[in-house]
This record gives sequence, structure tokens and C-alpha cells, in this order.
Amino acid sequence: MPISSHITIAPAILVKLNQKHGVTQREVEPCFDNRTGGFLEDAREDHKTDPVTRWFIGETNKGRELKVCFVIAAGAVHVKTAYEPNQDECRIYNKYAFN
Repeated sequence: MPISSHITIAPAILVKLNQKHGVTQREVEPCFDNRTGGFLEDAREDHKTDPVTRWFIGETNKGRELKVCFVIAAGAVHVKTAYEPNQDECRIYNKYAFN
């Protein structure tokens, strides 16, 4: 079963994704199944969460790259944010997500 079937996005997060980043839920979901690398953990001190925040860069079904940040809790994937990654995020992902 694809991971996208276990994705939850809170209504407030959906509003933020749409208004701030121009991203829809229909774009985020396929990114999980279309990604080619692994998940990375956000280890920055001011971003540490419990459960840990993970992220990856994946493509929408239309080829748009998104950085997706999420946590796994209660058996579901909870999206925290999704937006087009910058060059530094792409560099980090390409360096560490394919080991």
C-alpha cells in the first residue's frame, strides 16, 4: 500500500500551503510515492520535535519538486509543510538521501 494513503494534513496547514507556498494537497501526496531518495531528519536544534521531523524532496505528478516536512504519529504521516526547495536544500538532500 502506498504511503500516500496514510497522509494527513491539518486544515490550517492546508491553508498555509496554499496561501504561502501555492501548494495543494493533490500535489503533496504523490511526492511520497515519486521520491527517489530516502527521508532525512531535521537535526537543527531549533527544529527538533518529538516525534522527529523528517523531510525529503519529491516530485508532484506534474514534475514540480517539493520539499515535504512531516512527522509520523499514531500510525499516520502528518505533513507539517511543503514548498519548492532552494538550492541548499537540494544540495543537502542529494548529498545525504542516496547513501
